[in-house]
Amino acid sequence: MRRRDFIAGLGGAAAWPAIARSQQPGLPVIGLLSGASFEGTYAPLVDEIRQGLKEAGFVEGQNVLIEYRSADGRYERLRDLAADLVRRQVAVIVALGSSRSARAAKATTSTIPIVFAIGVDAVEIGLVKSLNKPEANLTGMSLITTELMPKRLDLLRELVPQARLFGYLDNFGGTTAVEIDLVSAARSMGREVSVFPAGTAEEIERAFASMVQQGIQAVLVSADAYLSTRQDQIVSLARLHALPAMYSSIRAARVGGLIGYHFRLGVMYRQAGIYAGRILKGAKPADLPVQLPTRFHLNINLQTAKALGLTVPPRLLVLADEVIE
Repeated sequence: MRRRDFIAGLGGAAAWPAIARSQQPGLPVIGLLSGASFEGTYAPLVDEIRQGLKEAGFVEGQNVLIEYRSADGRYERLRDLAADLVRRQVAVIVALGSSRSARAAKATTSTIPIVFAIGVDAVEIGLVKSLNKPEANLTGMSLITTELMPKRLDLLRELVPQARLFGYLDNFGGTTAVEIDLVSAARSMGREVSVFPAGTAEEIERAFASMVQQGIQAVLVSADAYLSTRQDQIVSLARLHALPAMYSSIRAARVGGLIGYHFRLGVMYRQAGIYAGRILKGAKPADLPVQLPTRFHLNINLQTAKALGLTVPPRLLVLADEVIE
């Protein structure tokens, strides 16, 4: 791999401490594979992985090295990045964010242990055969998003009861189970959902313009890893076009987004680090059950609601874990 290609593959990690990338002999190497950049909104999550490793007895640069590979939203690059980690002979691959990271890793190696932290059902997409007994070389943290996105829709519908047409912003390569379930849930509520692709900053701009043209009245934002790195742009566009939006992260409402309902990503990523550390100590992925997050967080920005002319129902205020005034 040419040097400039290698640096590009790091997705921003080139600015991190050199010790994290040094080739110290004798130390095990963990490969982090992500569809999104490790900088910006994802940097604290990578810190959670390091914390999990520390809890398992491993400190980056002291007794473990980490190689960073990011597709920066260009998911078609993930297979090549995974292959590069295999050539590097890493001891464990930690696949983050998008299920496509985990799929790329699985398609590339059947021997190197893979720990995933993804926002979809690992069984449904075929990563593992069972949550309790994952078998083969994969395990990790998984979220049943097919159940979560309709919940987000219901909360947004309660906050914006007059809305009949909803937009779903996603970075996808085709119809997904989440989209199918979301459209079905909307119809059961007497609403309609249209899906808008958003795989680049330019596509996000065009998606919002299309939503306005089509009369979309409220927006749900996918939990896609790349979109999480474009959160400031999405919040800004939602504000510009006066579109109430439901986000899939804890940060969005804190930076001006209307409402967020999400699991605690930090907990998932820390557990991924713990699992990676346990595997370095000899545990087999097949013996580590896939874990599901159990704690969810609802936060609402009252200032944004006021600017949109919305009155937050008392029930939502009671349910909210965080109300930003």
